[in-house]
Amino acid sequence: MPTSADDAVDHDGAGGAAPPAETAETDAAGVPDPFDDEAYRVAVVDLLGVLAYSELSAFERLAEDATKAPALLDTVQLAAMATAEFGHFERLRTRLVELGVDPFEAMEPFHAPVDAFHRHTAPSDWLESLIKAYVGDGLAADFYREIAAYVDTATCELILATLADTGHSEFVVDTVRRAIAANPKVAGRLALWARRLMGEALSQAQRVAAERDALSALLVGGVDRPGMDLAAIARMFGRLAENHTARMAALGLQA
Repeated sequence: MPTSADDAVDHDGAGGAAPPAETAETDAAGVPDPFDDEAYRVAVVDLLGVLAYSELSAFERLAEDATKAPALLDTVQLAAMATAEFGHFERLRTRLVELGVDPFEAMEPFHAPVDAFHRHTAPSDWLESLIKAYVGDGLAADFYREIAAYVDTATCELILATLADTGHSEFVVDTVRRAIAANPKVAGRLALWARRLMGEALSQAQRVAAERDALSALLVGGVDRPGMDLAAIARMFGRLAENHTARMAALGLQA
């Protein structure tokens, strides 16, 4: 599923690797550097890589949708959303470079699943594109926030900042609600579209986690790191469903 119409990411434009920001030593407080664990480092690079590519894809999608907006004000709003997504991408790219990683190599494994999601969820009109930006990207953001609970503090803060709502969701909610008020018949179609987006987004998230061993290991944890057991995973998906229901209610749609 998509990753988020209101997310945040940054990275260096050259794509070349810079010396890692973390050292193989403890910090001033004597706490071991989590990046000394190579498996953990690979997992974080994967996580930042999939987020970076998702943000870049969101930028491209929103920029294209802006050209199809019915009014100039709508064009400006979508363009602002696209600009925010590119800013998020930049932050993630910068962090990957700081870790000594080529950001484009880090993103490469996620081209196929993210692109497939967008092919399978191509909106047929303006309202569907807004629903996708709000519901689909919102669900993806919720999923990655859940994963962020299992990474180091600096990485968690970057991810949460990347996925923070920049205020553009209010525009989507207001626009969709006005459209439903003007033509109540569109509500049913948009509700079905939103349910499809949820299913596709969950499938994509599960597929990415399953295909990347490092990400799976990050979720289940290890000897030195807590992770999720089956009960915790079930609770996570319960929270994702609750958030989806809340978004649907905000739009005036039935989940």
